[in-house]
Amino acid sequence: MKKTITILLAILMMASVFAQGAAEAQADSKTVDTLTITFIPSRDPDAVVVATKPLEGLLKTQLASQGWTVNNVKINVSTSYEAAGEALDAGTTDLAFIPAGTYVQYEEGATAILTALRQGKSVDSLDPITWNTNEPITNSTDLVVGYRSLIYAGVTEKGKALAAKVNNGEALTWDDLNACSWGVASTTSSAGYIYPSIWLNERFGKTVADLDHAVQAGYAAAFAGMASGMYDVIVCYADGRQDYEKQWQAEWGRPNTIWEDMDVIGVTDFIMNDTISASKSSDIMTPEFTEALQEAFIEIAKTPEGKAVISIYNHEGYQVAVDSDYNAARQVQKLFKD
Repeated sequence: MKKTITILLAILMMASVFAQGAAEAQADSKTVDTLTITFIPSRDPDAVVVATKPLEGLLKTQLASQGWTVNNVKINVSTSYEAAGEALDAGTTDLAFIPAGTYVQYEEGATAILTALRQGKSVDSLDPITWNTNEPITNSTDLVVGYRSLIYAGVTEKGKALAAKVNNGEALTWDDLNACSWGVASTTSSAGYIYPSIWLNERFGKTVADLDHAVQAGYAAAFAGMASGMYDVIVCYADGRQDYEKQWQAEWGRPNTIWEDMDVIGVTDFIMNDTISASKSSDIMTPEFTEALQEAFIEIAKTPEGKAVISIYNHEGYQVAVDSDYNAARQVQKLFKD
């Protein structure tokens, strides 16, 4: 009898230990030690760091409401778009905010989990004159999954000559453009390199790489360079002038407004918005955690605090990414490589 009781007690103790271990394992399965997020330097890196700092607490809180514990959220700004893509590929970052062009270039090592939503513009036309005659450009109330890149002419003699030609309805020539100094972005930037290259290719059989006087610079540096007369032409997303309107006069000392000094001389095809992409090499990016992050970012973007964070990239919200939406970007990437 005593042996029977002893055996039963032993079985109960083992069952209790097993149940406790199972509970701890289940808890551990929803615990993440460190989540690393990389942002691209499409805006001033210091400004990005300051603006995105609250995201650490917002993510922890939102994920906790889904039963996930994240001990640390580390945020960094990459040195370039390519560096962000390479970090995803290597698994040295778990998530990255990257443009569609960067995503499709590095999709062997990354998965787009969310697509950003942005406000549309008061103008959406392939005709640069329409943009120039409806300034200043403002935001519409519609949220859209894509945007356009614009080719801008500035305050220099060459820049003004290009703008006058376009506004008079005259066609630009390759020699007109190649004689100018250009401020462009990195080679995987959709708005700052790829789509302007497609625009040049469709008209002249050339790309940004064929320009004799093209310099890679971040968008802030490109606008500052245009204000100083360093660049005759720059390329940027369609709301670039809205982003740098105050700095144009207050920081860069221009006597006129940015709308008076800059004109559009070219408009690209539609570009898919930025992605939040996950690393395929990350140990923590399980399907369950990915789904939790998708819900977390969508919910955070609905709050005033969250909107303040994502406004640094002019994001208004997120929707779950549909991979086929990036087929056009893949075709552009292929054409660009060819």
